Amino acid sequence: MTASPPPATPPSPPPTTAEDLRGVGLRVTAARVALLETVRAGDHLGVEALASGVRDRVGHISLQAVYEALHALTAAGLVRRIEPAGSPARFEGRVGDNHHHLVCRKCGAVKDVDCTVGHPPCLDPVDDAGYLIDEADITFWGLCPTCRTASA
Repeated sequence: MTASPPPATPPSPPPTTAEDLRGVGLRVTAARVALLETVRAGDHLGVEALASGVRDRVGHISLQAVYEALHALTAAGLVRRIEPAGSPARFEGRVGDNHHHLVCRKCGAVKDVDCTVGHPPCLDPVDDAGYLIDEADITFWGLCPTCRTASA
C-alpha cells in the first residue's frame, strides 16, 4: 500500500489593503485604506473622483488630505500617477510593471496597454547618455471606440 501524498497547502489569500500599507511602512488609517481601495477599483481616476469615492466610504475628507495621501501612496509605490498632456493627473493601482496608456483625444478616456516586449523597459533609446533606464512611459493618442462612433 502506497502512502498518499500530504494534502496540498492552500494558497494564502492576497494581502489586505491594511497589510499593503504596513508592508511599505505607512500608517494604516481609514482614509488611506479607502483611498487605496478606491484607486484600485477605479479606472485612472482624477483627484475629485477619488475624493468622492473616499467620502462615500468614510465620510468627510478634505481635498488636501486626499492629495497628501495620494502623494504618500505614490511615493511608497502602491499607486501610479499618470499625467496625459492637457489633462489633470490621474491615479491607478496597476504598479510594478511597465505598461503604457491609450488616451482618447476627445473624451479623455484612458486605458492600459501592455508592453509589446513584456519586460521593462520595452523600449531602448539609441543613446542612453549614461542613464540606467528602468522604465519607458509611452502614451498612445487617438479616439476611443465610443468617440469614433459618435463622430462617424
